[in-house]
Amino acid sequence: MVTVEEFIKEARAFLDGNAALKLEAAAFQWGVGPDDLPGSSQFSRAPDSPETLQAKSWAARRFDAGFGWIDGPAELGGRGLTCDHAKAYDQLEARYQLPDMGLLSIAVGFIAPTILAHGTSEIRQKFLPAMYRGDLIVCQLFSEPNAGSDLAAARTLAVRDGAEWIINGQKVWTSNAQCADIGLAVTRTDREAPKHRGITMFLVDMHSPGVDVRPLRQMNGGAGFNEVFLTDVRVPDAHRIGAINDGFNVIITTLSNERSLQMRSGSASAVSANFERLLAVAEHYADRNDPLVRQQLAAIYTLEKLTEYMVEQMAAKIENGEALGADAMILKLLGATHHTDAVVGFLSHVLGPRLAADSGEWGTYSWSKYVLGVHGGRIGGGTDEIILNRLGETVLGLPKEPRPDKPIAAVTR
Repeated sequence: MVTVEEFIKEARAFLDGNAALKLEAAAFQWGVGPDDLPGSSQFSRAPDSPETLQAKSWAARRFDAGFGWIDGPAELGGRGLTCDHAKAYDQLEARYQLPDMGLLSIAVGFIAPTILAHGTSEIRQKFLPAMYRGDLIVCQLFSEPNAGSDLAAARTLAVRDGAEWIINGQKVWTSNAQCADIGLAVTRTDREAPKHRGITMFLVDMHSPGVDVRPLRQMNGGAGFNEVFLTDVRVPDAHRIGAINDGFNVIITTLSNERSLQMRSGSASAVSANFERLLAVAEHYADRNDPLVRQQLAAIYTLEKLTEYMVEQMAAKIENGEALGADAMILKLLGATHHTDAVVGFLSHVLGPRLAADSGEWGTYSWSKYVLGVHGGRIGGGTDEIILNRLGETVLGLPKEPRPDKPIAAVTR
C-alpha cells in the first residue's frame, strides 16, 4: 500500500494542476468593505445553477483522479486506502480555492455509508460510485408534518405491488430536494405493527411521476428546505435499503452518519468564526462598562472553547477506533445553545432595533439573516427535545417516555 507521505505527494500534484491555493485572508477591519457576514448569503441551489454545476464538476474530476473516495472499497470505485490517507487529503485540499461542496455532503456523508452498511451488492454498485463522483445529488425524505423528529411516527405508506412498491405521503423540511436525483425515504409498510417496527427504507427516484417538490421560503430569505408530496410513486423492490419492516435500524445508521459528519465538518460546532466581529459590535454599540455585555461575551467565548475541546476529543476517539456514544448529540445541543441563546441574546441586547430595521450603520443589520436563520439548528438533525430525551434515557438512565405499543395510522390514497 502507498504510504501517506507518497499519497500526499501525488495529491499535491493533482491539486496544484487543477486548483489555486487560497489567498491569505485580509485582517478584519471595522467599517472597511461590505459588512456581510461570512457564509450568510443564500446562494441558489437549482439543478443548473453555477454553484451546483461547479460542485459536480469538481467531484467528477477528483473522483476520476482517484481522490473522490479514498478509503472506499476498490471494487466500488474507491481507492482502497485508509482513513489516515483520507484525512491527510482533506487537510491538504482545504488549502485550495474550490467550489462549495456542501450540496453533495448528504450523499457522501449520510446516505452513502448507509447504503454501504445496508444495501445489496447491486445497490452499492449502482449508486455509490455515482454519488461519490457527484453524478447524483441525494436528499433525505425523513421528516413529516405530523411526525417531525419522531421518525418512527412516519405515516407515508408503501404498499407492495409485485416487484414494485407504491408510495403515498408527504415529507417536509427536506434539504436539497429541489435539485436531488434520488432520496432515501422513510415509509410505513405495516400499519398493524408498533411504531418502531413496520418501517422500510427505499431509494426514490426524485424524477419519477408523482414526486412534487415545493420550496419552503424561510424568514431569512433562503429556500434551502422543501416539502415533498409523493402520489402513487412507484419504486422497485430492488431499491429497498435493508429488510422489510426493519427500517428503523437503517434510520439509526443514517442519523449516526449525519452527526459524525457534522462533527468532522464543524457544521454542528459552536465555534463562531465571527467572534472578532462580535467584539467590534460591543466596542462600537455597547457600553463597555455594561456588566451584562461582558458576561454575554464571556459566555460566548467559553462555549467556543468548550466546543473546540469536544471536537478534538471526538476526533481522537474516531482515530482510536472508539465509539462516539452521546458525544455528537451533546455537541449539537452545545452548538444550539451557543448560537441561539448566547450570540443572539448578545446581539439583541446590544443592537436592539438595528437588527430589524436597516439604519445604514455598518455592522448592524448585516446580522439579521444570521439571527433569523440560526434557530433552524435546533430542529435540523433532531430537535432539542428529541436529543434531550435520548440523552436522559441512554446516558442518565432516566425512565423512558411512555411509548404505547400500538400501530401508526398511515396516509391513505
